This record gives sequence, structure tokens and C-alpha cells, in this order.
Amino acid sequence: MEIRRFQLEDAIETSGVIAKTLKVSNSKDYSKEYIEANIVSHSAEILIERAKEGHMYVVCDDSQIIGCGAIAGYWGSTTESILLTIFVLPEYQGKGIGSKIIETLEQDEYFLRAKRIEIPASITAVEFYRKMGYDYKNGVDIVDDEQVYRLEKFR
Repeated sequence: MEIRRFQLEDAIETSGVIAKTLKVSNSKDYSKEYIEANIVSHSAEILIERAKEGHMYVVCDDSQIIGCGAIAGYWGSTTESILLTIFVLPEYQGKGIGSKIIETLEQDEYFLRAKRIEIPASITAVEFYRKMGYDYKNGVDIVDDEQVYRLEKFR
């Protein structure tokens, strides 16, 4: 397994990883409409734009992309950052890959410069992020209007 920075030629395959993960892993917690909207919002074109705004990483098993994650400044802040687009193919979940993605993101310059890091956590992944040391923002443990939990970690 290798974790490396996202490259433009990774966009289509990474978008496919996200789509499959949403359809398989998140479908128990979200409606079909919600899943489809999220697939659209993680198209190859959008991933390329997101990668320009921060640092995106992919996890490869040989030449196959099996996971991804990104970090960027939170609304342009230099003291706050946000973790985004963290996905692992369903058949690779539970093998420590998500933890390796978080560890990689937490070594990135966007993390190291931040005093606070936020994650918009899906219902599906909230407990994983809590195990990684993130807690409910302002103690609010209910999903917001976007159907995600807002988690944060302070450094």
C-alpha cells in the first residue's frame, strides 16, 4: 500500500472509489437521492478543483486507488483546517486504511499550522472519526441541515 498526493490523472478513478463507497457503505444511513447528490458533488471535475484548494491524497494497492482524503484551509483560514473527501472502498474497510489516511492528513502542513480542524462526518463514519480523537463541535451531537455531524479537534 502506498499513500501519495493526488494527481490529475487520478480524478476519474478516485471519483469511482467515492461513488462505490457511497452506494455500498453509506446507503444504510442515507436515502438514494442523498447518495446520488453526493456522487455528483464528487465528480472527477470537482475533485480536480478541490485538489487545487488544498492537499488531496490517494491510497493505492499496487496500481489501484482504494481510498482518498483531503485537507484544506477552513474557509481560507490559516489557523483552522478541514478534512474532506475521506473514503475507503468497502472491501478494504476495517483494515486500518482509514486510520492511515487520517494519520497522513494529520502530518500535512494544513493540519500542522491549524489550531482547530473540522470534519463534516457522515452518519456512517462519525464513530470512526471519534475514535481518531475528533469530538462533536460545540458538543452538538446531532446531524445538521447537510445531514452530517460537525466534528473538531484542537491542537
